[in-house]
Amino acid sequence: MSKLYVVGTGPGLPAVTSSQSPVPSTGLSGRSLMICGTASDVGKSVLTSGICRLLRQRGLSVAPFKSQNMALNSAVTREGGEMGRAQAVQAAACGIPPHTDMNPILLKPHSDVGCQVIIQGKTVGNMTVAAYNAFKPEAFKKIRESYTRLTDRFDFIVAEGAGSLSEINLKEHDIANLKVAEMAGAPVLLVADIDRGGVFAQIIGTWELLEPAERALLKGIIINKFRGDPSLLATGLEFVEKRTGVPVLGVVPYLRDLGLPEEDSVALARKPSMHADQGSPRISIGVVKLPRISNYTDFDLLEREQDVDLVYLESPRQLVGLDLLIIPGSKSTIPDLEFLIDRGLFAAIREFPGPIMGICGGFQMLGRRVSDPHGVESSVKEAEGLELLDAVTVLLSRKVTHQVEATLLPGAFHAVPRCRTELTGYEIHLGETILGRGAHPFARITRRSGEDVEVIDGAVSPDGRIFGTYIHGILDNHSFRTALVNRFRKEKGLEIRKEGEAPPDPFDRLAAHLEAHLDLAKLWEICGLAS
Repeated sequence: MSKLYVVGTGPGLPAVTSSQSPVPSTGLSGRSLMICGTASDVGKSVLTSGICRLLRQRGLSVAPFKSQNMALNSAVTREGGEMGRAQAVQAAACGIPPHTDMNPILLKPHSDVGCQVIIQGKTVGNMTVAAYNAFKPEAFKKIRESYTRLTDRFDFIVAEGAGSLSEINLKEHDIANLKVAEMAGAPVLLVADIDRGGVFAQIIGTWELLEPAERALLKGIIINKFRGDPSLLATGLEFVEKRTGVPVLGVVPYLRDLGLPEEDSVALARKPSMHADQGSPRISIGVVKLPRISNYTDFDLLEREQDVDLVYLESPRQLVGLDLLIIPGSKSTIPDLEFLIDRGLFAAIREFPGPIMGICGGFQMLGRRVSDPHGVESSVKEAEGLELLDAVTVLLSRKVTHQVEATLLPGAFHAVPRCRTELTGYEIHLGETILGRGAHPFARITRRSGEDVEVIDGAVSPDGRIFGTYIHGILDNHSFRTALVNRFRKEKGLEIRKEGEAPPDPFDRLAAHLEAHLDLAKLWEICGLAS
């Protein structure tokens, strides 16, 4: 679920950018609101974005905050720091650039019992669960430090919690939910997801598992993702308010096609794994569903193309009939190569006759081999690649994290004809890839984190059928995405698309949706704001 905190900015943070003049600061550095959930994936990240935009529309300078995020979807700030993608999206709702203080702790799982730990944008190493629990007192100092810097700059902070509010087995080591609310002096909103069923049990069960002092922090309840007639909930809402003494601020209907990135693996499980029968010609694109897939939000805009049928693949038979096969980013390239072998996908990809695109770890897999001499990903020192590109990769201990600007090179136009030359995106990778004579470079990176550079990126096979890049977010470039899909539209005799206009701002639509279904007067009262 999401949490909200009133916070500000601090040294090294960007200036507030807003189309409205912010109200004078009250000087109340602890004024805040926190949104927590009854479970993971109840919609707290999206609700946090919406409330951020509502606060901005009131003229406040506002920033998001999530003390600890566990996700393989990450973003890179303009300073080159790594943070959770959800908080970068929330920063956009606030009209400000993302900063690592908005997500001081990012955990990127690499196994069931271990993860990479990123503190204020920089990787500090891999830790087991036990090691990280021992490290949490130090981590919480960094959380407080980042939060304090935010409060120095912004009028209001909207903070998001993590997972369930009432995980009693995790409470002792909590640095993501109520301990943060106590630190910030933040009232808490509890969000429950009615779409998954049992919403009243979710709410009452969560309430019953809280201690009296914890219950005192809870100031409002929101029921999210509703489909149907809200009058059917009247008796249940009355029961919840009577039992808990906490007001229900509203029932928020399910909002389709919002166009905001979702959180990590829980949302990925809902992605389609089979082609839908649309009854008319469509472009069929498959993304390999790697166990350690990272930044699958790379494909959000591609998935929303009206004539594209994008599915996530887990077996060789699903490759049949694809127009384009994509191997996505991976948190652990060599273990995910082993997964391809175990599932029979390795041989199927090698034999696939159509175009193949690789992004980041997927690009590394397309080469002849991947070496890990320092054991940064696993104990396996070297693995055979798919040998579809004449390239070899060596994983290094230093992670590359940059926002980038790039220019397509001539070889790329075999893969994406009639594309604009300029690209933007971001790099998050370990390792260096060296091209052989049988591969052409894909692009030239001209700026990294605001500084001029000359760095060759990616590779393309001589016939343009196979290509890869380290640039995440490449499909967010409208020209690149349109040119890529037009290649297949032309082959299928479909209408060739032009670039068109930018889509409407989804945050304004989300804010209007919340305004229509939440008791904003009560919400602003909880936030300490005049209605």
